[in-house]
Amino acid sequence: MAEVKSMFREVLPKQGQLSVEDVTTMVLCKPKLLPLKSLTLEKLEKMQQAAQDTIHQQEMAEKEHSSK
Repeated sequence: MAEVKSMFREVLPKQGQLSVEDVTTMVLCKPKLLPLKSLTLEKLEKMQQAAQDTIHQQEMAEKEHSSK
């Protein structure tokens, strides 16, 4: 690769201490509230409950028909 010459030249101190002021620090942000259950899990539970309710209703209907 060709070397690109810039208009600024690098200067390093011959004596003394070299310090860098760019110090990374932790930044605190607002806590994010996460749901205890995901939306998908809630939908699955609702579907399962609906299926169980339907089965229960069918069983009750069968018991009524068999007792008559």
